Amino acid sequence: MTNDPELDGKYLGTISNDFVKVSDSLKEASYQIRKAGFAYPIFPVCQQEQPIGQLLIQSAETGTKWNYYASFLDEFSQRELVAKDKEESFTQAYKDPDEFCCLFVIDNAFTRFVFIPYPED
Repeated sequence: MTNDPELDGKYLGTISNDFVKVSDSLKEASYQIRKAGFAYPIFPVCQQEQPIGQLLIQSAETGTKWNYYASFLDEFSQRELVAKDKEESFTQAYKDPDEFCCLFVIDNAFTRFVFIPYPED
Protein backbone atom coordinates (compact mmCIF):
# COMPACT_ATOMS: atom_id res chain seq x y z
CA MET A 1 0.00 0.00 0.00
CA THR A 2 1.39 3.35 -0.95
CA ASN A 3 0.41 6.96 -0.95
CA ASP A 4 0.93 6.97 -4.71
CA PRO A 5 2.30 10.10 -6.39
CA GLU A 6 0.22 9.12 -9.45
CA LEU A 7 -2.73 10.68 -7.70
CA ASP A 8 -1.61 14.20 -8.56
CA GLY A 9 -3.15 16.03 -11.45
CA LYS A 10 -6.52 14.57 -12.27
CA TYR A 11 -7.47 13.58 -8.72
CA LEU A 12 -5.37 15.57 -6.29
CA GLY A 13 -6.88 18.95 -7.13
CA THR A 14 -10.53 17.98 -6.83
CA ILE A 15 -9.95 15.80 -3.78
CA SER A 16 -7.98 18.55 -2.03
CA ASN A 17 -10.66 21.16 -2.81
CA ASP A 18 -13.39 18.85 -1.50
CA PHE A 19 -11.37 17.79 1.53
CA VAL A 20 -11.22 21.33 2.89
CA LYS A 21 -15.05 21.35 2.90
CA VAL A 22 -15.57 17.90 4.42
CA SER A 23 -12.52 17.33 6.63
CA ASP A 24 -14.26 18.23 9.91
CA SER A 25 -17.07 15.77 9.16
CA LEU A 26 -14.61 13.02 8.19
CA LYS A 27 -12.49 13.62 11.29
CA GLU A 28 -15.58 13.36 13.51
CA ALA A 29 -16.73 10.22 11.67
CA SER A 30 -13.27 8.69 12.14
CA TYR A 31 -13.47 9.39 15.86
CA GLN A 32 -16.99 7.89 16.09
CA ILE A 33 -15.96 4.76 14.15
CA ARG A 34 -13.02 4.20 16.51
CA LYS A 35 -15.13 5.00 19.57
CA ALA A 36 -17.59 2.29 18.44
CA GLY A 37 -14.73 -0.21 18.52
CA PHE A 38 -13.85 -0.43 14.83
CA ALA A 39 -10.20 0.09 14.02
CA TYR A 40 -8.74 1.70 10.91
CA PRO A 41 -11.45 3.98 9.51
CA ILE A 42 -11.44 4.21 5.72
CA PHE A 43 -13.42 6.68 3.65
CA PRO A 44 -14.20 5.49 0.11
CA VAL A 45 -14.63 8.45 -2.25
CA CYS A 46 -16.17 8.25 -5.70
CA GLN A 47 -18.27 10.24 -8.10
CA GLN A 48 -20.86 7.48 -8.62
CA GLU A 49 -22.68 5.25 -6.15
CA GLN A 50 -20.71 2.29 -4.88
CA PRO A 51 -21.43 -0.49 -2.35
CA ILE A 52 -18.54 -0.04 0.10
CA GLY A 53 -19.43 1.51 3.45
CA GLN A 54 -22.27 3.85 4.32
CA LEU A 55 -22.90 7.10 2.47
CA LEU A 56 -21.69 9.93 4.70
CA ILE A 57 -21.51 12.98 2.41
CA GLN A 58 -23.35 13.19 -0.89
CA SER A 59 -21.90 15.47 -3.55
CA ALA A 60 -25.30 16.75 -4.72
CA GLU A 61 -26.13 17.98 -1.21
CA THR A 62 -22.77 19.55 -0.37
CA GLY A 63 -21.52 20.93 -3.67
CA THR A 64 -18.49 18.63 -3.64
CA LYS A 65 -17.26 16.69 -6.66
CA TRP A 66 -16.98 13.43 -4.71
CA ASN A 67 -19.31 11.31 -2.56
CA TYR A 68 -17.80 10.21 0.77
CA TYR A 69 -18.59 6.90 2.43
CA ALA A 70 -17.57 5.63 5.86
CA SER A 71 -16.05 2.19 6.37
CA PHE A 72 -13.21 0.44 8.19
CA LEU A 73 -10.61 -2.27 7.64
CA ASP A 74 -12.87 -5.20 8.64
CA GLU A 75 -15.30 -4.44 5.80
CA PHE A 76 -12.41 -4.09 3.33
CA SER A 77 -11.09 -7.46 4.49
CA GLN A 78 -14.51 -9.12 4.25
CA ARG A 79 -14.94 -7.78 0.71
CA GLU A 80 -11.39 -8.93 -0.08
CA LEU A 81 -10.32 -5.39 -1.02
CA VAL A 82 -7.49 -5.89 1.45
CA ALA A 83 -6.32 -9.49 1.29
CA LYS A 84 -6.01 -11.32 4.61
CA ASP A 85 -2.27 -11.73 4.06
CA LYS A 86 -1.94 -7.96 3.43
CA GLU A 87 -3.76 -6.75 6.56
CA GLU A 88 -0.54 -6.46 8.55
CA SER A 89 1.07 -4.39 5.78
CA PHE A 90 -2.02 -2.18 5.72
CA THR A 91 -2.02 -1.61 9.47
CA GLN A 92 1.71 -0.82 9.46
CA ALA A 93 1.26 1.73 6.65
CA TYR A 94 -1.88 3.24 8.22
CA LYS A 95 -1.22 6.74 9.53
CA ASP A 96 -2.43 8.28 12.80
CA PRO A 97 -6.21 8.70 12.32
CA ASP A 98 -6.24 11.84 14.49
CA GLU A 99 -3.90 13.53 12.00
CA PHE A 100 -4.59 11.80 8.66
CA CYS A 101 -7.69 10.69 6.80
CA CYS A 102 -7.51 7.39 4.91
CA LEU A 103 -9.34 7.82 1.62
CA PHE A 104 -10.00 5.01 -0.83
CA VAL A 105 -10.32 6.76 -4.19
CA ILE A 106 -12.54 4.93 -6.69
CA ASP A 107 -12.83 6.15 -10.28
CA ASN A 108 -13.68 3.62 -12.99
CA ALA A 109 -10.80 1.11 -12.99
CA PHE A 110 -8.61 3.33 -10.79
CA THR A 111 -8.53 2.62 -7.06
CA ARG A 112 -5.97 3.86 -4.57
CA PHE A 113 -5.56 4.38 -0.83
CA VAL A 114 -4.50 7.93 -0.01
CA PHE A 115 -3.64 9.47 3.34
CA ILE A 116 -4.39 13.17 3.46
CA PRO A 117 -3.63 15.31 6.52
CA TYR A 118 -6.48 17.04 8.28
CA PRO A 119 -6.12 20.83 8.20
CA GLU A 120 -4.62 22.21 11.39
CA ASP A 121 -7.03 24.11 13.61
